[in-house]
Amino acid sequence: MGSICDVPGIMVGHDTDEVGVTGCTVVLCEGGAVGGVDVRGAAPGTRETDLLRPENTVDQVHAVLLSGGSAFGLDAAGGVMRFLEERGVGFRAGAAVVPIVPAAVLFDLLIGDSRARPNAEAGFRACQAASSEPLGEGSVGAGTGAVVGRLYGRGLATKSGIGSASMRLDGGVTVGAIVAVNAVGDVVDPSSGQVLAGARRPDGSGFAGPDAYLQLSAAPALPPVGSGASTVIGVVATDASLDKAAATRLAQVAHDGIALAVRPAHTPLDGDAIFALSLRRERQSEPNLAALGVAAVRVVAEAIVRAVRAARGLGGVPAAAELEWTPRG
Repeated sequence: MGSICDVPGIMVGHDTDEVGVTGCTVVLCEGGAVGGVDVRGAAPGTRETDLLRPENTVDQVHAVLLSGGSAFGLDAAGGVMRFLEERGVGFRAGAAVVPIVPAAVLFDLLIGDSRARPNAEAGFRACQAASSEPLGEGSVGAGTGAVVGRLYGRGLATKSGIGSASMRLDGGVTVGAIVAVNAVGDVVDPSSGQVLAGARRPDGSGFAGPDAYLQLSAAPALPPVGSGASTVIGVVATDASLDKAAATRLAQVAHDGIALAVRPAHTPLDGDAIFALSLRRERQSEPNLAALGVAAVRVVAEAIVRAVRAARGLGGVPAAAELEWTPRG
């Protein structure tokens, strides 16, 4: 299934703090990309999302930042801006160059060191590490402190991370996604519904399963609604030529990939946000928006699955691959 780096013009870099158990990931598109966004979670942490609305003026994005650190992690976008400004990349405003860097963050302050947050230097380092080569997945970058399955609190959650996937459509168009998975819910195999990572039963006998979330009284450890303690954040990119309205629509449809692979999804405790990037190609036929949407759903779901399968235990939270009873299918 490849990675988002299969989309020409995309580079990805991670900055990982294994001691503090946090990090950030940058998706660079220095040549500029048309951007869109859709935020579905009730507790988001974002930056520059209003700018991406179809009716607003600026239509070129130069990078997207995904970060741990909760709202503190938005500081890392400053480092991305500095990196791009030094390279002369950005929106021209007279003698000034202003890079456009939307961002979204996830809450990882309760794993590792709560005082460790990605800052501007972390964002700059992620840019320095960016490459179009196959990228690291699992507990790296923005996925370093990610966990899933918070029904019984962090002590019975499962380590997650960041994953990526891509696919090539007829006509040569590529669609790719990168997703950091820090959900309240469980991650399941979309084809079978089998739980791949999630809330572990208190008796140690296996995963509780999504139906356990119906027993709300059994979840006293869940934080209060609106705390923003969980989220799924990601980027979908394509080399199909889209305007801002179409890019926004692609971001909206891509959320179906979250609903396929995370159960429950889009809860009041999640800040789910998906960005969409279109790196336009010359002399291209009219894009097939229906096909792009199907592909976006598929690569987002696959990226989520890969995030938990590649994860490793950190901060005292085990990954699914480290649990003896975890299905290996």
